[in-house]
Amino acid sequence: MSETLRQLTLDNTFGFLDSRVDAGQVFHPTLVSNTGRNTMLKAILDELKRSNGFVFSVAFITPSAIAMLKQALLDFRGTGTIITSTYLGFNSPAAFRELLNLVGVEVYVHPDSGAGFHAKGYIFEQDASTTAIIGSSNLTESALLRNHEWNLRFSALPDGDIVQQLGRAVQTHVDASVALTPAWIDEYASTWVPQPRESKRGSGVAESSSDDFLPTGVVVPNTMQVEALSEIQKLRDAGENRAVVISATGTGKTILSALDVRAYVPKHMLFVVHREQILDRAIEEFKRVLRAPDEDFGKFVGTRKELDRRFVFASIQSLSRLENLHAIEPGAFDYVLIDEVHRAGAASYRRLIDYLEPDFLLGMTATPERTDDFNVFELFGFNVPYEIRLQKALEADMLAPFHYYGVTDFVRDGEVIDQFSDLGRLIADERVDHLVSAIETYGHAGVPVRGLIFCSRNDEAAELSTLLNQRSVHGGRLRTLALSGKNSVEEREAAVQMLEGGDLDYIATVDIFNEGIDIPSVNQVVMLRQTLSSIVFTQQLGRGLRKAAGKDHLVVIDFIGNYDNNYLIPIALFGDSSLSKDSIRKKIIDAQEAGAIAGLSSVNFDAISRERIFASLAATKLDSMTNLKKSFVELKNRLGRPPRLIDFARFDLVDPNVIATKQKNYWRFLNKVGATDAQPTEYEGRVLTFLSGELLNGKRPHELLLLNQLLSDGEVTTGFFKSLLESHGLAHDSATIESVMRVLSLSFYTVPEIAKYGSEPIVALHDSTYSLGEKLSTAWRANFLLQSHVRDVIETGLYLSRHRYKWSGQLEVGQRYSRKDVCRLLNWESNQQGNIFGYKVDFYSNSCPIFVTYHKGDEVSESTKYEDAFLDQSSLTWFTRSKRTLASGEVKAIVENRIPLHLFAKKDDAEGTDFYYLGKAISRDARQTKMSGDGEKGLDVVTMQLGLESPIEQSLYEYFATRAPV
Repeated sequence: MSETLRQLTLDNTFGFLDSRVDAGQVFHPTLVSNTGRNTMLKAILDELKRSNGFVFSVAFITPSAIAMLKQALLDFRGTGTIITSTYLGFNSPAAFRELLNLVGVEVYVHPDSGAGFHAKGYIFEQDASTTAIIGSSNLTESALLRNHEWNLRFSALPDGDIVQQLGRAVQTHVDASVALTPAWIDEYASTWVPQPRESKRGSGVAESSSDDFLPTGVVVPNTMQVEALSEIQKLRDAGENRAVVISATGTGKTILSALDVRAYVPKHMLFVVHREQILDRAIEEFKRVLRAPDEDFGKFVGTRKELDRRFVFASIQSLSRLENLHAIEPGAFDYVLIDEVHRAGAASYRRLIDYLEPDFLLGMTATPERTDDFNVFELFGFNVPYEIRLQKALEADMLAPFHYYGVTDFVRDGEVIDQFSDLGRLIADERVDHLVSAIETYGHAGVPVRGLIFCSRNDEAAELSTLLNQRSVHGGRLRTLALSGKNSVEEREAAVQMLEGGDLDYIATVDIFNEGIDIPSVNQVVMLRQTLSSIVFTQQLGRGLRKAAGKDHLVVIDFIGNYDNNYLIPIALFGDSSLSKDSIRKKIIDAQEAGAIAGLSSVNFDAISRERIFASLAATKLDSMTNLKKSFVELKNRLGRPPRLIDFARFDLVDPNVIATKQKNYWRFLNKVGATDAQPTEYEGRVLTFLSGELLNGKRPHELLLLNQLLSDGEVTTGFFKSLLESHGLAHDSATIESVMRVLSLSFYTVPEIAKYGSEPIVALHDSTYSLGEKLSTAWRANFLLQSHVRDVIETGLYLSRHRYKWSGQLEVGQRYSRKDVCRLLNWESNQQGNIFGYKVDFYSNSCPIFVTYHKGDEVSESTKYEDAFLDQSSLTWFTRSKRTLASGEVKAIVENRIPLHLFAKKDDAEGTDFYYLGKAISRDARQTKMSGDGEKGLDVVTMQLGLESPIEQSLYEYFATRAPV
């Protein structure tokens, strides 16, 4: 029996006949329903990665769905066919042009017959099997990710009747269809009429976005704005007279402010902006919301000083001049609004704010974080009634979805291209060719481009524009223009109008469009420069996120060189402020696995770019004191006090484990950054170091719960503790409870660790009663600061256990653990992390963890360079230690599966000490062999296959197995 036949037989038996059968679950039938991570997009991506041919036969296709699959289709090395139709006129000419632009994919169009073409089938061919997904999902972004769908995935051998039925059905569709050509699309476009579409939310009625308003002209707040308006009003009701709103670019903060003005009904309002060209747009939006007569609106800019109007819109440059400012009574305006208020540290803003005395002052910004010492939050009394960052706004469908492509930048002679490179290198013909090729491949093919190209230098932008104007994309000559800070406001506005009017394809610039410019129609952003700041990256990305009529999605093409700071890219894309490499690495892997991130957006890297990101992440020092102090100060500014560890957790900022252990414990960190003069005693510091290093991570909540109870009650009986664990739904068997006591008594730890943690038990057990250790109890009663720090660690650890883990205290597949974590969570008698050496059979706990470092370093000796390798997502070829035979005691226990095996893996040692937990495994097909070492004779070793209970995710499998050239 072939291996494929064996797997198919077991998997189909598991799926259709008996779920108790031990199966690899690679080919098992699955209902794909868009619940949780079980999405149609993920299912298609997974199948593409393991197939050599595919056929999609689907009625409806959207450009955004094609964009989601584009990188996977570019990476696909087999043959592909897509069959679609003109049924109901759903498919737009733009969708057909995007299909025609796919490289290596044959596309056929089925005629719109009276019977109607409504197929929804996806067929994938592997070397020795066929997998199909058939059900309700069309190739649209909502059907792939959001809609409630039912699609059945099943597999069969090539000779199976169902495979032959599918083959005949496909051939019938192809025979009735015509090949997609440019001429066919032109003819279709000449008669196509856009059809009404359902809301992306699937309700049939689109929810109001920041630009939605009823036919009567009444602007209706969307869900987020309703929440924000309510919170602002609550703040006013509490007697506060100023607040700052944090709202990502494109989320309609001007509309939000106008809605609040409508609710407040001021007698005299002032709106302040930092650029004159924003005024007219702001006035238009306020007119839509307030529906007041034109004569109520006035400007204060240049020679226009219409202060007598009810709603005055002013530039800071004009208003802050002393002669202008002092001509206004301080209380003249009862409501003052300041746009882009993160600039309020400038003298002009401070002069204005200090002078005016409104009843209510509202500031608005997308980026409150500052590089100087100015604290925006303090200026507004630390009142932040509403905050919506980029990821939340995307999830709420307030912004246009984006599809990001990280593309390998052109490299000549191995030279890294950056802002310091010779101009000739930056605009070399080969690099321009590479840029044009990427634009053709990844950019919009179905609709006219409205693009921004962000360059590293102004001279690069100017020369690049000249060269691009000599090139063509999709048969049309490019039309570009370069802008810099030297261009006048009028020149910039004219260029923007040309872009929005379709007279330009791209504007090339460096940073003048980072903020303060509103170009809703921008549908493509090209980043042709090194990422030096995650904030700037987000600002430039935000230029294309505003929704606009006819705009399906934003395309972002980011050229990634071999730069040291490539790690900033995922930090910006995912909004990850944790300063934790593990967190960022996991988000990259999860995004590749899911195919999508917040809302209907996606992040894609080609193979080389992805490895460059991982290499940069491995090499950087994210948790430097400089970075940690910067994050500490930002949160301190936000709160108006030094943050606690729980604050970092709740605001989803720096990983509390990172900042708490940097100086051994958080109290010492606070002392180091000058936030407190008080210092813990030596013993207090050692206790906090134990709590921070061992329990704060929340991987098991048991110890934290017992400590929390002891700090409240003084004593706890063993019976009560068992009941407490049971009430929290946690394991409360004797092995776990004994393990908890070994940890808190410190007997679990090595001699050096016991000394490091204070040498005295944290918890004592006498006559079935727990109590605090005597020394800790004395210190606890004597020092309020110690109490606050201990409670902070406990509260934060419990929070992480609930929000980062599953509150079980058990090993969780996909999470990362150190060898010491594993010893604790498997209830070992002691910490034996220094004696595991790849694996260890522990008869005390009846467990055997196996740790695999997939890519061994060059420094690893021949006698320990084991050739462990994944065979597929469910099985791994694994080697025991050298000098072992099938007769060795530990080997026999593993080979005969007499003890549970737990498999852990990491890609290489650059990842640190933690390993991904892949789940329980079963040993099979063990055999005696030799490995390098001991001269020509070699060393005895046993090799076997380890079969996982459940297959690991495709992206994690690829992460381990792939080592692309950098």
